[in-house]
Amino acid sequence: MIWQDWIITFAIALTGYALLPQIFFGFKHKKKTIEIQTALITTIAIFVITFVFFTLKLYLSATIQIIIGILWAILLIQSIIYKI
Repeated sequence: MIWQDWIITFAIALTGYALLPQIFFGFKHKKKTIEIQTALITTIAIFVITFVFFTLKLYLSATIQIIIGILWAILLIQSIIYKI
């Protein structure tokens, strides 16, 4: 495993950690906190980047990126369900 995979994984994990309060706030207050377009474009982009990581054999980064993609998908679902 190359060192870049570890650095990318750490950076991605930090962005995922930063999303958690946003997701919990949405569930708790039943509020839309992110626009649908933002969540949709980001979700798609993250899954495309995940595919690229797999093709580069950066498996650790790709695995963490899948988790971040799921978190963004949750934000997308919240933005669709919660109208306020």
